[in-house]
Amino acid sequence: MPDLLIGTTKGLFILENRNGWQVSGPHCDGAPINHAIGFRGEIWAGGGNQWVGVGVWHYKKGEWFKSTGGFGEADQIWSLGRDDLRLLAGTRPATLWESRDDGRTWRKLPELTNLEGAENWDPGAAGLVLHSILTAPGGKLWVGISSAGVFASPDDGATWEKQGRRSNRPGPAGNLDRFWGDEEIRGENEIFNCVHNLAMGASPGLIYMQNHQGVYRSRDGGALWEEITEGLPSTFGFPVGAHPRDAGTLWVFPLNGDIHGRYPVDARALIWKSTDGGETWQPKGKGLPDSNCFFTVLRQAMAVDRETPCGVYFGTNTGSVFASADEGETWEEIARHLPTVLSVEVMQ
Repeated sequence: MPDLLIGTTKGLFILENRNGWQVSGPHCDGAPINHAIGFRGEIWAGGGNQWVGVGVWHYKKGEWFKSTGGFGEADQIWSLGRDDLRLLAGTRPATLWESRDDGRTWRKLPELTNLEGAENWDPGAAGLVLHSILTAPGGKLWVGISSAGVFASPDDGATWEKQGRRSNRPGPAGNLDRFWGDEEIRGENEIFNCVHNLAMGASPGLIYMQNHQGVYRSRDGGALWEEITEGLPSTFGFPVGAHPRDAGTLWVFPLNGDIHGRYPVDARALIWKSTDGGETWQPKGKGLPDSNCFFTVLRQAMAVDRETPCGVYFGTNTGSVFASADEGETWEEIARHLPTVLSVEVMQ
């Protein structure tokens, strides 16, 4: 299993798989790290606060460097991504930035926040956060913003379009009767704007989403969304993970609801797995706490590696990290007593 990057409220921790899991950290000046990515021995970690400042920390050849980047009015870096040409960073309040020199300098991509209606985006309880960045060949980008929705660009971020239309596909995965009546929804055929997390599926145009009111699937790059919540014990949750090769396999971590404590349903930790694109779901809990479990798994705190079989990982707000080496069938706790885990990523 590969090494893991664990963003926490008190710095970045690295879990190294060396004859058992070894913990390194805290790194990044002990600042809150909302997200970190690693590629070919280099690491980029984004976060910050009012005391240490907003920034992206870069690790290369045994040394850490910090770029403050001049991120405008942002009070934190919330997400990182990369494509063939650049690094990408999302902030709170929601703006998107790019770096073409490995994170030393950053430039804002203003077209996203210049969209008509952007001035009316609702920040929600957690603020207006750009928390998910997906990339695909040909300059395609998707971002998730809470509580504004999903936005897509076909041209490296030069133009953007909001993507929130519900499919009229019949059956439980496209049920138009599930209308939430919220003022944010402009019509019965539009999904709830408060997206929590996005994951890229294994086939072109396949995207999975967990939002505030359910789990959804798009098979056309986000133009239409099919609800696949049926069979889960609740509609509420934060992360979603997708298999790197099997388009039908994904994982979610349902919680008992927004106003009921945001902990596992019946206080039993279960990852729910689907192997048919969300048409059916199976609970997987072997090795996880089966009673008196009140932790939360946050939106960026689940990751999937590219091994065969692939590994699945998640971290909790109580400082534990769990790992599965068999695609979610069985689990072990590989770290505990860390600070609140904000993100989990696999070192590529």
